[in-house]
Amino acid sequence: MNTPAPSALSSPPPGICVSAVSLALGRVPVFEDFSFRAEAGRFTGILGPSGVGKTTLLRVVAGLAPAPGAAIGDEDGAPLSGRLAWMAQRDLLLPWLSVLDNVRLGARLRGEAAGTKARAHALLAAVGLAERAADLPDTLSGGQRQRVALARTLMEDRPVVLMDEPFSAVDPLTRLGLQDLAARVLAGRTVIFVTHDPLEALRLGHRVFVLNGSPATATEIPLPEGAWPRPADNPEVLAAQAAILRALAPAEAAR
Repeated sequence: MNTPAPSALSSPPPGICVSAVSLALGRVPVFEDFSFRAEAGRFTGILGPSGVGKTTLLRVVAGLAPAPGAAIGDEDGAPLSGRLAWMAQRDLLLPWLSVLDNVRLGARLRGEAAGTKARAHALLAAVGLAERAADLPDTLSGGQRQRVALARTLMEDRPVVLMDEPFSAVDPLTRLGLQDLAARVLAGRTVIFVTHDPLEALRLGHRVFVLNGSPATATEIPLPEGAWPRPADNPEVLAAQAAILRALAPAEAAR
């Protein structure tokens, strides 16, 4: 896949601090006095069993899941509002807009549509959908829709990016290509991504955490040295994948 060059940020991206989060969904405690930090300009991967609170953590960071008494923002205490892009599990494409206009939606809503077509087309080409720019979303497969959603997220060009299972609907070979695309276009951004795929976390994560328990706790996984994004067939990466699976096993056994 051809990859558009990343644009320069006007200022360094923020690190993200989450402190003293206590949150329950109904009667189920998700977090209790939970703290978490994502380093500035780095990819932070979040793994864990279904229902442990991975998506909820992203929602807390984005301000979509209020946690009274918690401190959430950048390392200087400033709010993240207006500085982040969000890619949800669902593609959330607008059915009446073309693929191209879905990618450009944020720019159009902000009155920035002029001059954005070239980058939108480049991103669609990068995700392998250049020929579908004029099509409507309901003509696409689930994996194609997810690739459009990724292009739309990259189009936002924000210093902070939150991604919830961004490559889950695509085949393994396409997934590797999209991981490389995200690594290049989002290099230097502060990225938090949720995944169920240990290999994906190891390829993209500068730091990787496993959430377990109720309320959830976060355990950091040691990562292999070497070039980033890490090769999928690196023996050290495969060994670390086994370590992550062992870390996940107690939670799965208890379900």
